[in-house]
Amino acid sequence: MQQGTDALAHSSDDRGIELASVANLRDLGGLPAAGGTVARGRVFRSASLAELSPEDGAELAARGIALAVDFRTAAETSAAPDRLPAEIAPLALDVLADSPGAGAANIPALLADPAQFLALVSGGGIAEALRDSYREIVSLPSARAAYREFFLRLGDSAAPGAVIFHCTTGKDRTGWGAASLLALLGAPDEAIRADYLRTNTDLLPRLAPLFARAEEAGVDPDLLRPLLGVQEDYLDTAFAQVRSEYGDMDGYFERALGLSTVERDAVRERFLSA
Repeated sequence: MQQGTDALAHSSDDRGIELASVANLRDLGGLPAAGGTVARGRVFRSASLAELSPEDGAELAARGIALAVDFRTAAETSAAPDRLPAEIAPLALDVLADSPGAGAANIPALLADPAQFLALVSGGGIAEALRDSYREIVSLPSARAAYREFFLRLGDSAAPGAVIFHCTTGKDRTGWGAASLLALLGAPDEAIRADYLRTNTDLLPRLAPLFARAEEAGVDPDLLRPLLGVQEDYLDTAFAQVRSEYGDMDGYFERALGLSTVERDAVRERFLSA
């Protein structure tokens, strides 16, 4: 475990990628994993690509990205479709299609309705709503189907180029996608959690104008953090749901996602580096 911690300390600082039109963007490569590290330049995570500029799109294509996996709902993608260069193919996988409330997808709506937002924060409802959404991200049929297809695409050795995956803010549906991928690749728990929590460093500073507007409206900016950032207990909730339904992550991959040993090994073959 100490070896993994040391590798994490030396390998994770340069994973972030600063682009003006894409928030919360980083390479998962370089993180410690089983027998080595996650291969660099092959799989990336981010927030929405709906505002991707031509210049930043060219930068993503230059990094070899050939597939963009979008975990957002149909309503989100219809309202703000990805702006991808021709070199990057889209793949829409609606994780929360079966959710009655789609809590993790409703952040923009909450922010647009001050009364609803204040009612939730006053009772601590935001954090609990997001914990419920993390349970859905593990359990919903639509979520299981979406993440199954995600991993099948990751394991396709004939697929050209690298992969980027995202949702709206790149923290919940994307956060579980990254955490489960890193678990499959044998990353230590501290590396999985460090990447998950890095969203607070990479995303929240770019939301400074939103925090400022909230303060001007008389809302404590700290009340926004459970909604716009991530908390370790959100990830704990997802892992607890996995243990409750499937025993462990191997059970999740096998029984929830229906991934065979061969299919899981194909992902490892493509994204592990000695």
